[in-house]
Formats: sequence, C-alpha cells, structure tokens
Amino acid sequence: MTTTQDSTTNLAAASGSYRIGGDLPVVRLGYGTMQLPGEGVWGPPKDHDGALAVLRRAVEIGVTFFDTADSYGPEVAEDLLREALHPYADDVVIATKAGLTRQGPGVWTPVGNPAYLRQQCELSLRRLGVEQIDLFQLHRIDANVAAEDQIGELKKLQDEGKVRHIGLSEVSVEQVEEARKIATIATVQNLFNLANRTAEPVLDYCTANDIGFIPWFPLATGELSQHDGPLAAAARQHDATPSQLALAWLLKRSPVMLPIPGTKSVDHLESNTAAAGIELTDDEFEALTEAV
Repeated sequence: MTTTQDSTTNLAAASGSYRIGGDLPVVRLGYGTMQLPGEGVWGPPKDHDGALAVLRRAVEIGVTFFDTADSYGPEVAEDLLREALHPYADDVVIATKAGLTRQGPGVWTPVGNPAYLRQQCELSLRRLGVEQIDLFQLHRIDANVAAEDQIGELKKLQDEGKVRHIGLSEVSVEQVEEARKIATIATVQNLFNLANRTAEPVLDYCTANDIGFIPWFPLATGELSQHDGPLAAAARQHDATPSQLALAWLLKRSPVMLPIPGTKSVDHLESNTAAAGIELTDDEFEALTEAV
C-alpha cells in the first residue's frame, strides 16, 4: 500500500518529523479527533460526511499522526477513523487512549482497573481495524488503582504485540519517572499552549529524555485566536492567522513537540496545517513567549 500524499498538497511536512519511541516516524503537526463527536464529546457528529471529509483531507495534506481515544463519543472517533481511512496508508500512525469512562456529555471518570484497560485495548483494536495499536496512552492515572498495575498492564499488552508504544496523559514529572521504571514511555500528552504553560516542567523533562510531548488544546480552544489578542500583530507581519502563529510557536518550542489541533472544518484544518510552513525567528519566538 502506498501513501496518499502528493508534493503539491503536503502542507504538514514543513513541520518536520519525529520518531515516536525512536522507531515510529510521524510528521510533527498532527490532528486530534476530540472535536469530531457531538456536543460534550458525546454521540455522533452533527455532520457525519463532513467528519469523514476532514479526516481524509488531513491525510491528503500530509498529516500522518492522528490522536483519538475510546472515550471520544464514546467509540465514535475511532469508528470514524476506520470508516474514513481504513485501509490506512503506510505512513499513517494512530494513537488512541483508554482509562476514562463516560457517563454522559462532558462527564469523564478515570478507571484504571487492569482488566478494563485490557478490554478497551481489545475493543480499540477491533474498532480501528488493526492488529497492533501504534501508540496506546493511559488517558488518566486512576488514583484508586496502583499505578504499577495500570502501567504494568499496558506493558503486558505491549509484550503480547497488541501495543507498539506506550504513552501517558496528564501526568507530572514524578509520575513519568515512576512509570519509566515499569515500561518504556514513548509520549506524554498534557494540556499545554502559549497561554497555559503549567506543564512546562514536564515538557522540559520530555525534551531532555527524547519523549514525544503531545499538547492537547494547543490553541486554548480559540482564546489565542482572537483578532485583538497578543498574537494578532505578529500574525499580520507573517500574513498568517493568530492560530497559525500559536502552532508555529509550539513547533519551535521543542523538537519533541507534536501538536494535534482538532477541527470539524476542512477549511480550518487546512489553515491550521499551513502553520507548518511558518518559521519564527528567535526574537519573534521570545517576543511571543513574553507577550502572553
């Protein structure tokens, strides 16, 4: 099977590449599927065909890294990925997660029971239509279950060949260090963007240890995109949007950074992905860092 990209539309490639776990190459600027299900990340999308079009267009413009979770919908986002992209192009990498359960729109409850994590891995394999999950992330560490039992179960799944690489989500440096005593941790996914840098110690740790860092809400759900916001002037200088500058800032911040902006719109997808071609100077980067 061959890739569906072509040189005339490969917008994402300018963001560079990163090897997850040292052996799984992805284009750094990816796509997150959290916005595809209905309101509250619950139920089917309002525009089913539109959701499929966004996923297919993402591949066409060079996106190779797709982030999803069993809890998005729940199950909806994984089903959409399979419907839109299966059989997957050779360079497409899908990262999914388990460990958050859903009791309704906007409600998320951690469950880290090892048997549950194993069940969800098996179901994700089936929904995605793959024999191995490229990157399987623990969506949250369940405080009611020993962390070594949760990470240990993911390690067992990896040893069985059902998971290629293991990732964590919303963790501290200390939690990453503890997890690394049990298994090799390939990625960390924490809330991080230009306006919210509370996870900076974790990012610095990941950078120093060559662990992929996946910032969720990379655009702060639009807060950084305001026309009169701190990014507006710099964006005008680059003939770009504030959102594009925010993504360009993330890409320059660290070589292990893997932003996954999500959207339901093809136009917005193309605009976000065009950020890959924006190169900030060191002075511009520092000015943006200090402006927010």
